[in-house]
Amino acid sequence: MFVRRLHFLTLLFLLSFMTPVSLSWRPWNHTLMVNTTAAAVADPLGITVSKKYEGSSDFVKLRYHMGPVLSANITVHTIWYGRWTRSQKHILRSFIGSISPESTTRSTASSQLATVEGWWRTVQLYTDQTGKNVTAHLKLGAEKSLSRYSHGKVLTRLSVQSVIRTAITGRRPLPVNPKNSLYLILTSEDVMMEDFCGQVCGFHYFTFPSIVGYTLPYAWVGNSARYCPGVCAYPFAVPAYAPANWSPGKSPNGDVGVDGMVSIVGHELAELASNPLVNAWFAGQDPSFPTEIADLCEGIYGTGGGGSYTGQLTVDSDDGSWYNLVGNGGRRFLVQWIWNPVLNYCTGPNAIDQ
Repeated sequence: MFVRRLHFLTLLFLLSFMTPVSLSWRPWNHTLMVNTTAAAVADPLGITVSKKYEGSSDFVKLRYHMGPVLSANITVHTIWYGRWTRSQKHILRSFIGSISPESTTRSTASSQLATVEGWWRTVQLYTDQTGKNVTAHLKLGAEKSLSRYSHGKVLTRLSVQSVIRTAITGRRPLPVNPKNSLYLILTSEDVMMEDFCGQVCGFHYFTFPSIVGYTLPYAWVGNSARYCPGVCAYPFAVPAYAPANWSPGKSPNGDVGVDGMVSIVGHELAELASNPLVNAWFAGQDPSFPTEIADLCEGIYGTGGGGSYTGQLTVDSDDGSWYNLVGNGGRRFLVQWIWNPVLNYCTGPNAIDQ
C-alpha cells in the first residue's frame, strides 16, 4: 500500500531545519546518469555487485508468509473512473506496457538507459513456496470507461469494489480470470477516495465474493492534481509547508498529476504481484496493515535517496524534465525503487556504479 502520512512529512520538514540544507535537500544532478556494465553475480536477473543500493537496514524483517505470488502471466484490466483525456490514458498505458515490452516496441535509445523492464526484474526475485518467481510477463487487457461517475465522486474502500462489480457485470463487461488477471481502478482528479491525501495515494487488496462475486486482486490509484499534488505527486509538486527555496521538478510527460500516478501504479503493481492476497511477502505481524516491498523504499528513486531527497536522477538537457526510467518508444518515467530480497536493499536499474 502506498501511504503518505502527513505527520511523517511534517517530521521531515522539521528535520530540515535541524541539519544543513546541503544534507537534507541536495540539488538534483543535472547530468545524464548512465550506468556502466559490471561483472554480474550468479543470478538469472543480472544484479551486479558494484552498484550502490539504498535503504538497507538490519531492522527490516521482510518475511514470506506462504501465500501465492502472481507467477502466471498477468493481464491488467484498467477501469477509468471519471473523465480522462486521451493523452493521460496514453501515459499510463505506456508505463504498464513497458514492463514487458514486445521486442518490436523497444526503443534503441532506451537500450543505453535504465528501463521499466529492468525495474520489474527486482519484483521478479520474489517467489512462492514452490519456488516459482513473479512473472516477467505483464500485458494490458480489456479496459472499461466509467466516465459518468456511476458510483459518485466520493468513493470508499468498499464502494470501489462495487465499481469493479459494475465493470465486470455491466454492458460490455471486463473478462473475469482470478488466476491471471488483476484490476486497476484509476480515478480522475475530481474524484475523492476515503483516506486519499491524508493517509493514502493508492492501495491494493482483493475483492469480496459477497460484493463482486469473485476474489480478484485489484489496486486503486487516484489523480492527485486537484486535491494534493504536493503529497501524492512529489517531487513534481511540493507540500504547501515546504521551505520557500524548495522547487518542484519538471514532470517528464507534462502532466503533474498523471506523472505522479505512474510511480504509485508501479508501487501497487509490484505489491500486488508479490502479495496479491496479503498473505505472501510483507514485513510486520499484522496482515491488515502490512509493510510491503514497495513501502520499504517509498521516496527513493535513485542512488543516495532517503528522507526528502529522492536520489540521483536524470535531468533532460533539452526540456529540464526529471526521470529515472525509459519505456516503450523512449517515453520517460519517474518510478520509485523496490526492496531487493537477495541483497536486503532498495534497488533500481538506474543505480550509479561505485
